[in-house]
Formats: sequence, C-alpha cells, structure tokens
Amino acid sequence: MLVSSARLEVHPRRRVALLVSLVFAAITLLAVLLPAQPAAAASPSCSADASTACVQGTIRQSDGSPAVGVGLTISGPGAGASPTTTTDSAGRWVFAVTKDGTYTVKVDAATLAQGQYLDGADSREVSVTLHSDVSAIFKLSDSPDGAAASASAFDWPRFWQQAVQGVRLGLLLALASLGLSLIFGTTGLSNFAHGELVTIGGVLAWFLTSLTGNLWLGGGLAVVVMAALGWVQDAGLWRPLRRRRLSLTQMMIVSIGLSIALQYVVQLWIGAGTVRIDKSNPTTVTIFGVTLTIQSYVAMGIAIVAIAAVGLGLMYTRFGRATRAVSDNPALASASGIDVDKVIRGVWILASGLAGLAGVLLGLVLNGIGWETGGQLLLLLFAAVTLGGLGTAFGAFAGAMVIGLIVELTNIWLPGDLKYATALALLIVILLFRPQGIFGRAERVG
Repeated sequence: MLVSSARLEVHPRRRVALLVSLVFAAITLLAVLLPAQPAAAASPSCSADASTACVQGTIRQSDGSPAVGVGLTISGPGAGASPTTTTDSAGRWVFAVTKDGTYTVKVDAATLAQGQYLDGADSREVSVTLHSDVSAIFKLSDSPDGAAASASAFDWPRFWQQAVQGVRLGLLLALASLGLSLIFGTTGLSNFAHGELVTIGGVLAWFLTSLTGNLWLGGGLAVVVMAALGWVQDAGLWRPLRRRRLSLTQMMIVSIGLSIALQYVVQLWIGAGTVRIDKSNPTTVTIFGVTLTIQSYVAMGIAIVAIAAVGLGLMYTRFGRATRAVSDNPALASASGIDVDKVIRGVWILASGLAGLAGVLLGLVLNGIGWETGGQLLLLLFAAVTLGGLGTAFGAFAGAMVIGLIVELTNIWLPGDLKYATALALLIVILLFRPQGIFGRAERVG
C-alpha cells in the first residue's frame, strides 16, 4: 500500500503552532535565566499607582555626561514632605506627588558643576494626573549665553556622542520602518496607523512586565502579542477591504481613522502621562568617551540582531523570496503559484511584531512611553521609507540610519527644536536629485 508523501509533511498550521510554542518556551527560559534587574538602592525611585504620580527627568552636562548632585525643588498641591532632591550618578531625579494638579520644578543653579549653565529657564511647569509618569526637561550649556552659544560650539567628544545617539535612533527607526516598507511593497498601502503599533508594543511591555514582574518575559510576550495583532488586523480589516476592491486612497483614509482611534484608546488606558517599562533607575556606561545607559546598549544589540535576521530571511528563506516576488509583481507571483494573500498575511504579522519590538526598545531607551510616542515618530518613519526607496526593506534601513544621524547631529549646531525639521529638509533635497530614493529603482512613466 502506497502512502502519499503529502501525509508525511507537517501541516502549515501545526508548524505555526510549533513555532509559537518554541517562542514561548524560549521566553520562559529567558525569564528564568535573566531575572528582572533590581533597582539601585542609592538612586531615587518612584512607582506610579492609583494614589501616586512621578515627576522625573534626567539632566546631562553639555558634553552628554550625567550631571550629578544637581539640586531641584518641586512645589504644588501634593508635593509632600520631600519637596527637594538631587540628581543621582546617572543624572536622574524624581519626585513622588500624591495629588492631581500643576507643579513647578526648579533647578538650583548654584549646584551645577563649574562651567555648566542652564540653557533656558530654571523652572518648568508640568500638569500631573495620578497613576502616571511626567517628565520635565532641563538642558545644560557650557556657555552662560545659553542655546545660541552652545549651538555654535563644536568639539569632537560631543560629535561622537551625538553620532552614537544617532545610530541608536536610526536602529530603532529601522526596526519600525522595515515593517512599514514591507507593507507598502506588498500591498501599496501607506499605513498611517503604524506609529500606533509602536506605541501599543511599548505599552503592552509595560503592562505585561508589571503583570509578570519580569522585564524579559513582559517584553517578549509584548512582541508575540503584537505579531498576533498583525494577523488579526489583516484577517479582520485589510483583507476584507482588499476583497471589496477598495482603492489605496480609501484604505489609506481607513488607516488614518484607525490611527486616531488607537491613539485615544491608548490614552484612555494609560492616561496623558508616560509609563515606564523598566522601573529600575538607568545605569550609564562610558565606552570610548560615549556615555549611554545600559538599556540603550541592550536595545541597540537587540535591534541589530533583529534587523540582520529580517534581512537574511528576506534573502534566503522561501517566505522572503515569495515576499520579494509579490513586492515586484503580485499578478506574476500569483500566476507562478505563490499564495499572495498568505504572503501578505505573513508580512502583516512580521511588520506588527517588528513595530512592537521597536516600541519595547524605545520605551527602554527613553525611560518611558506615552500615548503619542508612536505618532510623533510616524513622520520620521515615512521619511526613512521614502528616502531609502518605497517598498524596499534594505532602503528603509539605510534611510532610517541617515534620518537618525541627521536628527542627532543637528543638535551640535542648531537648537533641538529644529532637529526634525532639518532631517525632513534633507529628505526633500535628496529626492530632488534622486526621486526614487537611495535603493529605489527609477521607473518610466508614460
């Protein structure tokens, strides 16, 4: 009796179930081997809950190193019995307040290190709601003239510090823009809700870390949940719309509506403040004169591994080759026996997972994530995809790195408020000379 060879093969759904099981097993193993980092005993701490809110920030000197021992005071309706504090070894400060309202945080200029000056006012007003984290930002300059003088100053240590921070930002943008580029390449859709996928990934990591008590387990589960959300999105929304033959313009408008809806759902969930994934205080490490937090180094390493894995997968796996075929010519790919809908479904899963991972890492690097974080990055994501070449994954990586470097290096010469504008102006200039982007292909029209 002959047995069909098809029966000896593992069914695709079983392969998916096996893969998910392996992922959960790996995350559980990481949770056992790599427990969550305890908070440093000597550093200030605050945990937001139903009766407490945290007003916090990090002060760095003009060369990027932590400003240690800087005194701050807070005044407001629930400042409590400890209205003063000082920055720790990482330059971080925090106040715990017990009432909603408006608070004023003030820096004691007399406690600044010699040669350091406040860049702007010495106080900030913040609006606080309980069960949230709120940040107040103070910048230091090496000139008493403030921002105008510090913007024109240049020195190599500062250049390398800003360059490495640009690489860090570029890697995080690349993680999110890879998925955005793959979606555009396979479906033609400009997904304006992609920024909210980044936000939800970070917020899920905060929620699951609080629930499990373990940063690695919470972050890993957040990525898995986001990948599943990608499947749900395509199965419940985008595939039915494609079958109804909606135009790309109509689908883009749907994505804008979805973006706004998700923003306010997240705001309803976590409030108007920020939430911290890692409750421990960041520890900084200086390597070759560049000072970054441990979370930043870990985030950069994870991002590099993830981006490399996606690139190798697109080049050498069957799914990657099918994705590139669908991106080049969907009709021809379908005629060649490729299940286009299945490829697009896989792309949505991959894109959502990468966006979720970007949100987790962004929350660690920024020491918090808010309801509008992804929306603020959306324009940079589109700029990275457009600069690299629409629909090309490797172009999205190159564009993200260029955007990240320009955004951070601009701070050396121009005020921080102009850094995003400079990156987008560069995008316009480059596209004037190379409309198809860095890796895009020139197309003949007409």
